[in-house]
Amino acid sequence: MTRNQIFEFFRRLAENDPDPQTELEYGNAYQLVVAVALSAQATDVGVNKATRALFAKVATPQQMLALGEEGLKQHIKTIGLFNSKAKNVIALSQLLVDEFGGEVPATRDDLVRLPGVGRKTANVVLNCWFGQETFAVDTHILRVGNRTGLAKGKTPEQVEAKLEKRVPGPFRLGAHHWLILHGRYVCKARTPECWRCPVVDLCSFRKKVLEKPKGR
Repeated sequence: MTRNQIFEFFRRLAENDPDPQTELEYGNAYQLVVAVALSAQATDVGVNKATRALFAKVATPQQMLALGEEGLKQHIKTIGLFNSKAKNVIALSQLLVDEFGGEVPATRDDLVRLPGVGRKTANVVLNCWFGQETFAVDTHILRVGNRTGLAKGKTPEQVEAKLEKRVPGPFRLGAHHWLILHGRYVCKARTPECWRCPVVDLCSFRKKVLEKPKGR
């Protein structure tokens, strides 16, 4: 895509959804860290179902430690890999208490020190809570970046680097939300719904599905 095409790409996505937000539910920075950590290889819908009751009881790392690993497992047992995720959440809560006074740090270097928190999770927290212009590349963004020609790369890190260079200033804060939502609901993995895509003419994907399949 050219620079002008990229600008138009995001302009249209922004026009359709002026204030994009994560679909994860949370009440503070700590709950966001936990929700994003739990969302690895799980859907936001599934995580939200599990965390509603949990977050009604737990809003701080101290409260999570009081709940304990077994108590946490009872809340998140419907989520994939819940045993290892529970262990990580307890460990990251302990580290937050021990080294950060129970507060979520505002730098990527500090965030990725937390057990179960990788670069993608850190970028989500920095963007959604601290308002930083970061690009959290998940499977949706990896697919959309490559399929459209917006940001091609074999790894999330490569796609993130391309987005860092190419996304225009006015759209940097919301860019990863628009791309995730576009990938989740329009530019789907199996059958992209090109027939209703607002940026179809800007996309370099060769196998566009321009007619809605029967029965859909």
